Amino acid sequence: MHTITISRLSAATFEADLTGLAELLADAVDGGASLGFLAPYPAPVAVEWWRSLAAAVAEGGHLVWAAYDGDRVVGTVSLVPGRKDNGRHRAELVKLMVHRQARGRGLARRLMAAVEQEARARGIDLLLLDTETGSDAEHLYRAAGWTAYGVVPDYAADPGGTLRACTFFFKRLAG
Repeated sequence: MHTITISRLSAATFEADLTGLAELLADAVDGGASLGFLAPYPAPVAVEWWRSLAAAVAEGGHLVWAAYDGDRVVGTVSLVPGRKDNGRHRAELVKLMVHRQARGRGLARRLMAAVEQEARARGIDLLLLDTETGSDAEHLYRAAGWTAYGVVPDYAADPGGTLRACTFFFKRLAG
């Protein structure tokens, strides 16, 4: 086992890591993670989804981190800063995922910490996210100090196609 490293992806490294990111996304969806996709979710389709973000990544409107075990992508998270003038103080944490074989080692928390550090450096002091109610992810966010501010029933389908409630969270970043 290698030491896991986390890096924010440039436009070039994002392009170079499309296959690894796609394999991770396919693993997460096929493993039951509610990320907005239905299972089965083949890696070639996932490559195209990631590729659709390339312009936003290059322009800085979608920041992506990858966690590597050696040269294999085993985790990712993204930060989407607010685009409107009245929302530049906030950003959304999206698509936090850890490969099923890499779970249980604190990687999700490390990825969230990387996002929070970058957000603070950019003057962002309010983070938002949503996740399936009752999921492992919901428990992770609560344990990491996120505050739930609402639940919407039947908000999105899980990977199996069943409508599930979604919990919305925020986190203030002090100092």
